[in-house]
Amino acid sequence: MKSGSKRHFAPVSRRAFVGALVGAAFFASAAEAQVPAGYPADYAKIIEDAKKEGSVKVYATTDAKAASPLIKDFEALYGIKVEYNDLNSTELYNRFIAESASSSGTADVTWSSAPDLQVKLVADGLAVAYASPEVDKLPKWAVFNNQAYGTTYEPMVIVYNKSQMPAGDTFTDHTSLAKLLTAKADVYKGKVTAYDPERSGVGFLMMNRDVVADPKVWDLFNAFGKAESKYYTSAGAMIEKVGSGEHLIAYNIFASYAALQTKKNPNLGVIYPSDFTLVATRVAFIPTKANHPNAGKLFLDYLLSKRGQTIVAKAELFSIRDDVEGAATAKAVNEKIGATARPIPVSNELLGTLEQSKRLEFLNKWQASQKK
Repeated sequence: MKSGSKRHFAPVSRRAFVGALVGAAFFASAAEAQVPAGYPADYAKIIEDAKKEGSVKVYATTDAKAASPLIKDFEALYGIKVEYNDLNSTELYNRFIAESASSSGTADVTWSSAPDLQVKLVADGLAVAYASPEVDKLPKWAVFNNQAYGTTYEPMVIVYNKSQMPAGDTFTDHTSLAKLLTAKADVYKGKVTAYDPERSGVGFLMMNRDVVADPKVWDLFNAFGKAESKYYTSAGAMIEKVGSGEHLIAYNIFASYAALQTKKNPNLGVIYPSDFTLVATRVAFIPTKANHPNAGKLFLDYLLSKRGQTIVAKAELFSIRDDVEGAATAKAVNEKIGATARPIPVSNELLGTLEQSKRLEFLNKWQASQKK
């Protein structure tokens, strides 16, 4: 503006001014009323700012249908629109990396079943540090630097076709399954399925964690090779093929997927391995370039809250909190399998499996185990 020039403002009526003040006060008081019990009083500011942002973009590997009850409840509770993007773990990772390198911003929350990839993104400086008010309600292994949070407690189980398994053929753990497949490789030829560790990030991680839990699991992987097992990138495809009888056994399946499918197909049986049972968790964090960071915090806290976790349990995604009741909860799982549970920690420990030399070492050994 040139020197001496004047600005001209439209007059604001007293009624409009007072109305604006009243509206702001009502907005703030509404946010205060929605602060969950036990949260700090200043949390009302996060709610207020999240409402102003108006929406939250979530990138997730959890099936949109399974997540629908969570989304609807969150939207009804806060009046904030959820833009939910259902992706596979590799797609989520690659899209997020590309967006983080741009200036347009990223999702407001990432929620993935590939904890190793989530931890890598955190280690690369792409997640904000945020101490959720719910952190004390979570197991210590599920929290990484107050940045990444485990949200579920999902055992990795073995699904089988009860009606078509040969009479007398039983197994209860990794060792007995290895012995069965080794002794009857011809009977089970092409009848066993698992995640493909060469094409599936989840498969690669789970098989590596199997080895951490018990190195003798390589006997089972060798037995897979002798039985000419088939490998996929989709748990849904594996369970469907076991249900139809094309395959008889599906290995390392998320219990959440198994629970949903056994309700539809009574021929499906589920085994929690008695020697050790891996427990996976879907990991969430708020990106540093989130366009709606307050809405992201609100959604993360809701996901971890008892209210959100109760819905997680009802959706059979397996709640991680000990104070949530139901069959699909950490409490119920631990009562069932006890000391055999092997939770996969949300920690730097997972970065080791992503090192190129270690990845090649594992895959070379895996490929050798699959030769007839």
